[in-house]
Amino acid sequence: MTEAFRQRGSGLAEPGGGLSRRESASLPRMGQAIGSLLPLAVGVALSPVPIMVVIAMLFSPRAGSNGPVYVLGWIVAVGGVAGIALAASDVAGVGSEGPPTDGASWLRLGLGVLLLIGASRQWQKRTPPGAEASLPKWMAGIDAFTAPKAFGLAMLLGLKPKNLILSFAAGTTIAQANLSGGEQWGALAVFVVLASGALAIPVLYRAFGGARAQRTMDGWKLWMQHNNAAVMTVVFLAFGAVLSGQAIQALSA
Repeated sequence: MTEAFRQRGSGLAEPGGGLSRRESASLPRMGQAIGSLLPLAVGVALSPVPIMVVIAMLFSPRAGSNGPVYVLGWIVAVGGVAGIALAASDVAGVGSEGPPTDGASWLRLGLGVLLLIGASRQWQKRTPPGAEASLPKWMAGIDAFTAPKAFGLAMLLGLKPKNLILSFAAGTTIAQANLSGGEQWGALAVFVVLASGALAIPVLYRAFGGARAQRTMDGWKLWMQHNNAAVMTVVFLAFGAVLSGQAIQALSA
């Protein structure tokens, strides 16, 4: 009882077992961090080729093992990059109390510029009007993939430039939010789950969707095949502008 009153007096606990003031103060920061991570996670998830690959795997002879293992490889790649960026940012003191450091802002600006350059390159790769979009040649061998190959392919696709940049930005964003250690890794888990949703949904749909699942996902695959370059151009352009704008705003403050 005495200890309870002591905690209340110091602001560490609230009457009736409520959140302490310290815990209450961390909730807005956690919410802001997750809000900042949402667009980055969506940018990673909007990856047409990895989605087309998982759909192809789900209707291959080893669908039961390759589909889930492929998603796991993606999670390891995306989560690994974001985790490394978070750890490196913590070591560099990016998450210290106060506004974001200039170093973190310059890094974010550089990542934004790289995405804008990528948008231009993606636009140049678009399929000309009237031409038929073709799949990468290596996708023809997906039926023969084993689980280790599916895992390795997901790792490679998860480390493509767009995903690498956005996942790295997610790690630095978490570090800048001034969260506790547990909250940081909780925010990282939220990012990884959201960034992997576009691959996990087809796996779940294949498991529970029955015969209609193949017809539906074939339509998804065809649409993404024809619009891959356009989707990637918009994603690169939008997130390049977002990261660059945030960096310029921070550097001007």
